[in-house]
Amino acid sequence: MMNQDTNPIELIESGGNVFADMGLEDAEELLTRAKLGYAVRKIIESRHLKQQEIAELLKIKQPEVSNLMKGKYHLFSEARLFGFLNRLERKITIQISTHHPGEALIDVAEMK
Repeated sequence: MMNQDTNPIELIESGGNVFADMGLEDAEELLTRAKLGYAVRKIIESRHLKQQEIAELLKIKQPEVSNLMKGKYHLFSEARLFGFLNRLERKITIQISTHHPGEALIDVAEMK
């Protein structure tokens, strides 16, 4: 039951890119980094590694491991994230095709 002092919450459907929804200029790049970083983090989590082990494996310093595991993917370039995936023994395939209206411009999927 809603009392008179409570305003209903307005919901707005996402366009598929939260960064674009927020009006950020580099939305597609941020989305790409988020998807790549998330894939890296999920692989690391599945291996149950300690931060020092992650740092050695990815050849980064512990504070960077902390940023990665906290989801601060915007701090890493796409090239570095691709490098992390390579060190995690993942093959990266880039496919370029025609964009159709309504599709995401960038689709990053983890292959098992």
